[in-house]
Amino acid sequence: MVNVLLVDDEQIERDGLQLILERHFNNLVVHQARNGGMAIELAEQFRPDLVFMDIQMPGISGLEAIERLRAAHPSAKFILVTAFASFEYAQQAVKLGVNDYIVKPSKIAEIVKTVQGVLDQINQEQRSSEEIRQNQDTIKKAMAIFETDVVTQLLFDHVHEIHLHQLVELLGIPITEDKFVMSLLLPKDAAKSYSAVKEIVRKTGSGWTGALNGRQIPIIVFREAGRSFRQQAISLANKILSLREHTQAEWFIGIGSVYKPIEKIKQSYQESILATRNDQQPVKYQFYSDLPSLTLDLFAHSYKAYEQTFYSYLHHQHWDQLIKEVDTIIEKLERENQTVIQAQKQLAEILWLLSSILADMGIAVELSVYSSQVTDYKQLRAETAYMLQRMKDTQEEYNLQTDGDIIEQIKQYIIEHAHEDLSLELISREAGLSPIYMSKLFKEKLGINYISFLTECRLEKAKKLMRDSEKSMKEISIDIGYHDPNYFSKVFKKAFHMSPTDYRKQRLS
Repeated sequence: MVNVLLVDDEQIERDGLQLILERHFNNLVVHQARNGGMAIELAEQFRPDLVFMDIQMPGISGLEAIERLRAAHPSAKFILVTAFASFEYAQQAVKLGVNDYIVKPSKIAEIVKTVQGVLDQINQEQRSSEEIRQNQDTIKKAMAIFETDVVTQLLFDHVHEIHLHQLVELLGIPITEDKFVMSLLLPKDAAKSYSAVKEIVRKTGSGWTGALNGRQIPIIVFREAGRSFRQQAISLANKILSLREHTQAEWFIGIGSVYKPIEKIKQSYQESILATRNDQQPVKYQFYSDLPSLTLDLFAHSYKAYEQTFYSYLHHQHWDQLIKEVDTIIEKLERENQTVIQAQKQLAEILWLLSSILADMGIAVELSVYSSQVTDYKQLRAETAYMLQRMKDTQEEYNLQTDGDIIEQIKQYIIEHAHEDLSLELISREAGLSPIYMSKLFKEKLGINYISFLTECRLEKAKKLMRDSEKSMKEISIDIGYHDPNYFSKVFKKAFHMSPTDYRKQRLS
């Protein structure tokens, strides 16, 4: 509908014009004002799209009213209604941006023609505004997808250099020198809170939220000037925790240390995960730097060395070797006369580490907890063996549910939907896998990450479309899934060592 305001000090003139408009146009909502002052007040209430303005009125003149309305409502259109078609008025009207004029008296056909011309402009602008709004909505949705992909690439080493650079530019949040990671641990029933968490982080303007992985959400946070690291982290943690319902006390946030190089962000992520291992605390966040020193140094190995060893065992499903390694650790602890409580603490950290690695592989296991009644090494061995067996059974069950041809299904899905805004999260949801596990599986089976495969599909389609000399590069870019032709050109040039335009000329010649 188009809002119309008729401004004239003569009631009969207003009523006559309204009658003509309502008889010839069916999409107008007409309001009347008897002078310029009333017109300005009414315009604030319903924001007119089109104003018919008489020039000669008591009080505020028509031209002065137009000037003030134009300033308050710049998109409004104006038709001057006057009995004085003089050059002086015409000059002022042009300066004020009046769209057209009607001279009193005018024939009905002339009035309708004039109004139709201005309405066509309004309709065209409204269509353009709607198109812009839809594009902005699309970009906003795409940004959310880009954000989770960037976080995944940074934290899990699935980096495709040119894409990462472009995605970071698109997100529009400057990468500060100092950065750290927070990991939010949610209860099983709180997955619906993901969007709210993402919105809170977005409003801070200083963080990126990763994909929900099992019960855990990673958040990369960039240091703000003028605030200490701890102040910023606690403030964001409290905002996130404020989303909890009364029954959701299990929410917990681990906070990693600050690092400068972007490549070190994975280390902060690992620290943030470790900081969530003791989530039964009154304060529902924990800084890694405040944790007691890790005790996983049984054979003078670093935590990283243990992580790599256990990851290798779990990845290749070498459970016999893993169980043997854990038995060796228990024997060493007993031989060194460690108390059962001390040994239990170290084994709990090992079990926690195994659970975390399995979760990264897409296999959700319940966090293992020892009985508080463990009193001797015999019971410790039995409970440890039981929890390891549960993890083994969970992994085997998961692998049975995952078809051997899952990669072919993923490939086919990417090929068929390459022109869409595909993301790791969307593809993994189609495959029924976690984003992290799907990405690792894809790379291990094909030797290429999913972004590179998606890029190949898009570029092959682009090469075919270039045979059509009628299609512009912008159209081809959009057809294959790139909204930015400049970005498409960079990706194409990196792959084929020539610009799309040069490639097309070569093909067509």
